[in-house]
Amino acid sequence: TIPDSVTSIGIDAFSGCTGLTSIVVEEGNPVYHSDGNCLIQTESKTLVAGCYSSVIPYDVSVTSIGYYAFNGCAGLTSITIPDSVTRIESEAFSGCSGLTSVSIPDSVTSIGDYAFEGCTGLTSVTIGDGVTSIGYKCFYNCTGLTSVTIGNGVTSIGGSAFYNLSLIHISEP
Repeated sequence: TIPDSVTSIGIDAFSGCTGLTSIVVEEGNPVYHSDGNCLIQTESKTLVAGCYSSVIPYDVSVTSIGYYAFNGCAGLTSITIPDSVTRIESEAFSGCSGLTSVSIPDSVTSIGDYAFEGCTGLTSVTIGDGVTSIGYKCFYNCTGLTSVTIGNGVTSIGGSAFYNLSLIHISEP
C-alpha cells in the first residue's frame, strides 16, 4: 500500500518483486492511483508497476506501459493490453518467463528496446498494424517463441529483435 504522501517513485522501483500480489494507492494521492493491481501515474497515464495478478484497466487511464513495469515478474502468465495503450516502453515485460502469449493491439505504435527480452515461456506474439517500431532486442532470448505475426505498419525492427526465432509471419498490406 502506497500512502497518499508518496509523490515520487523511481523507474524500476518494484522490479523483480516476484511475491508482490497487490498494489494499492491510498485515496487522495495527487500523483498516483491504483486500479487492477496496477500502479498508475495519473497525469501521464503511465502504468508504473504491475504484479502477476495485474489487470490493465480498459478505460483510458493507461496509455503507456512504462519502463520496467513488469520487469522480472516471472509469475505473470497472461496479460491483455487494452486499446487505450499506445506505447510499450523499454524492458516493460523483460524477464516475465511465465508469460506464454501476447497480442499487441493496433493502438500501440512502438515497442521499446528489450520490452519482452528473456520471456522464455513466450510461444506466440501478434503485433498489430499500428506498430511502426519494434525496439532493439525486443524479443531477445525468448527461447520458446515459435510464432510471430507482424502487422503491416512496421517500418523499423531493431537489431537482434527476434534472436533465436524459428518462424516469423509478416502480414501483407
